[in-house]
Amino acid sequence: MLTDERRTGMTGSNLDRNLSFELARVTEAAALASARWMGKGDKVAADQAAVNAMRFALDSVDMDGIVVIGEGEKDAAPMLYTGERIGNGLPPETDIAVDPVDGTTLLSKGLPNSVSVVALARRGSMLGWRGIAYMEKLAVAPAGQGHVSLALAVEENPRALAAAKRVDVDDLTVVILERDRHAELIGRVRAAGARVKLITDGDIAGGIMPSIDETGLDMLLGIGGSPEAVTTACALKCLGGDIQCRYWPRNDQERQLAEERSLPLGQILTIDDLVSDDDVFFALTGVTTGELVKGVRYEPHGAYTETLAMRGQSGTVRRIQAHHNFDKLMRYSALAYDQPGDRA
Repeated sequence: MLTDERRTGMTGSNLDRNLSFELARVTEAAALASARWMGKGDKVAADQAAVNAMRFALDSVDMDGIVVIGEGEKDAAPMLYTGERIGNGLPPETDIAVDPVDGTTLLSKGLPNSVSVVALARRGSMLGWRGIAYMEKLAVAPAGQGHVSLALAVEENPRALAAAKRVDVDDLTVVILERDRHAELIGRVRAAGARVKLITDGDIAGGIMPSIDETGLDMLLGIGGSPEAVTTACALKCLGGDIQCRYWPRNDQERQLAEERSLPLGQILTIDDLVSDDDVFFALTGVTTGELVKGVRYEPHGAYTETLAMRGQSGTVRRIQAHHNFDKLMRYSALAYDQPGDRA
């Protein structure tokens, strides 16, 4: 006979069941909803569709979740807001990081690499939103762990990674967000001999790419969103990769806020500082096709999706290619999968 703890998916304080499959349903729902807006130039409407679908799907999951990394605190966008309670209230108690669409601008323009993302870990294990919107980041695959560091000069990191991977520096490709603030960084990486892949948006996907062999990418460098750093760290816990960050205040107001909250501006934050739990769960579904996954492809009565579902404890990474039959789905779901627009 099952104990009450086993029925709820808990043994003591441990996560028992593989929640990555349930999170895959969540990101699939958000991707299916938001992909209707691909190329329509309205990133707010696309994000709202994803938020509504994601919230609906999350509320059906057996968990007592709190959104630690949400949308609304940093951007004036539709929110799954920080502090929101999600799930049906049953154990386990969890922290949740959500990004209904990482790369809303990419989606609105019909460009590659917009994805829907959810990460989950034990309650209290994720670094919460502290009011500093950006961080300096370095992310690498397992081969780079212990060989690269934000403490090194920019030029030294590609060389150190090349030595660790036993390749030439010019075999490496470094992912960098295309921003004016990165002009010097780009020049120094090129001067070191490495190739550069510029991305216009989506630094969660950019931080994961170096840990997926098929992408042919080796390192992420540069300044990007602080919330996205925590979400990326959850994925890299599953993949065995590494990420290091430093807070990057944009102005005197953020520097004062950092002082008031005793944030260590010069300190390098490790992957364990970003998420201390090793048993994390992560799901990512493609909205538009990119290096990581294929995007949503609609057909007359359904759609195809591709999802990465991962668990940190086992290190298992599953690539799930799914076909969704809208006629059957809508017999029991309140989501209007066959229609564009608001899916509240």
